[in-house]
Amino acid sequence: MKHPYFLNDRIRLRAMEPEDLDVIYEIENEPKGWDISNFTVPYSRYAIKQYMENSQCDMFADKQLRMMIVRRADDVVIGIIDISDFIPMHSRGEVGIVIRREFRGEGYAKDALMLLCDYAFDFLYLKQLTAHIAVDNETSLHLFTSCGFKRCGLLKSWWFLEGGFKDVVLLQRIREA
Repeated sequence: MKHPYFLNDRIRLRAMEPEDLDVIYEIENEPKGWDISNFTVPYSRYAIKQYMENSQCDMFADKQLRMMIVRRADDVVIGIIDISDFIPMHSRGEVGIVIRREFRGEGYAKDALMLLCDYAFDFLYLKQLTAHIAVDNETSLHLFTSCGFKRCGLLKSWWFLEGGFKDVVLLQRIREA
């Protein structure tokens, strides 16, 4: 029997809850993440609360899916994983993931990405997932390729980061027939 979609022995993925407001606020307002997320100003707690309240928790209605990554040992939220830019007609979306700094390097991102891919391909029957990663972000490139994503393109001077333009690797994982 297939394992549950949102659960493994170390983590679980779950929908956002009102008590996640402070964690989401912390993650969204980390300036180091703004450059790859196209944000240029901090989010207010009010704006995040409105986003959470207006989410229908339906990927087809919201055109995105946001899941909290929770460590099972102590029920602590350690990160967020998203499918954004969801286009039902083409059965694809873009994956984004962030692990809070103090929990990085422990394999949680791989756990979460594998669970999300299983759900997207085996339950939602998406055709493909994509990711954009800066060419020098070796950690993220390794994460995605270890989870079955393949390099399929290079976007020259795509992101303005740290005072200069950087190339971005386009990766995709296509559901196997």
